[in-house]
Amino acid sequence: MDYVKQTPYSDPGEYAHLFDALPDDIPAIGAVVRNLLIHYRGGGIEFTGDRLAEIDHRWVASIIATDQRRNGTPLAVPREPFDRVVCCCRDYTLLFVSALRHKGIPARSRVGFAVYFNENFNHDHVVAEYWNGERWVMTDAELDPADNHPFDSLDMPAGPFLSAAEVWLGARAGHLDPTLYGAVPGPGDGLTLNGLWFIRTYVHYQLAHLMGDELLLWETWGTLAPTYTEADAAETDELAALLIAADTGDETAFKELMSRYPALAPNGRTLLTSPSGRPHEWVQLVR
Repeated sequence: MDYVKQTPYSDPGEYAHLFDALPDDIPAIGAVVRNLLIHYRGGGIEFTGDRLAEIDHRWVASIIATDQRRNGTPLAVPREPFDRVVCCCRDYTLLFVSALRHKGIPARSRVGFAVYFNENFNHDHVVAEYWNGERWVMTDAELDPADNHPFDSLDMPAGPFLSAAEVWLGARAGHLDPTLYGAVPGPGDGLTLNGLWFIRTYVHYQLAHLMGDELLLWETWGTLAPTYTEADAAETDELAALLIAADTGDETAFKELMSRYPALAPNGRTLLTSPSGRPHEWVQLVR
């Protein structure tokens, strides 16, 4: 994979020229990303209707188009929180990755669970990795480095964030409680948004993002569902083991993932189950 090359998801399209004026250092690019976006649950403002529907922007070009219609100024010009594009963690990462790729820096998104948003629950999360010439550096563009974190959010150590593959294998082995990993703790009023089925879906998201399909966190395809067979679980065991091996630099594991992915990819459409309130529907993955 060429992680300098934009994917259809990260490609800013006609707005690429707006990236030309961005600073070159990593912290400053993260600050611009946070200036453009506001989390739909963690931003301190309740959004509804068309504003909440902004979380379904699949493409960076769509995110920037919304910002430019609303603000129409260079990306680093300060925005009021209410005027930012409503998003989730995936969008902070994808916009950050897009800006780095534009500047010739290999970058990619990483899907898993963060221990640092809730003391008693591990929330689903997406962070970024970029190649600094020697190694992949993990960073969370959603976090302001000036805030008081118990770790360096610009160069995250192992521990605060676990990949979906790590959590899946840990839960399958009985070392982790799967109910403590998900989007929402507890059983909820409807579908339980935690547990093994949820983690399994995120293993497949992790693979998709690694392969350049930086999907939304509420679309499914194939066998991804709350119910699945033991054969499905065994296949996810294999994928998780390969993902962890690939993370260590195992080229054979990475090539095996690449060979398997076409049969596991969404194949042009997904079932969108957005928290924006729109009806669940099958959508085409076209820009």
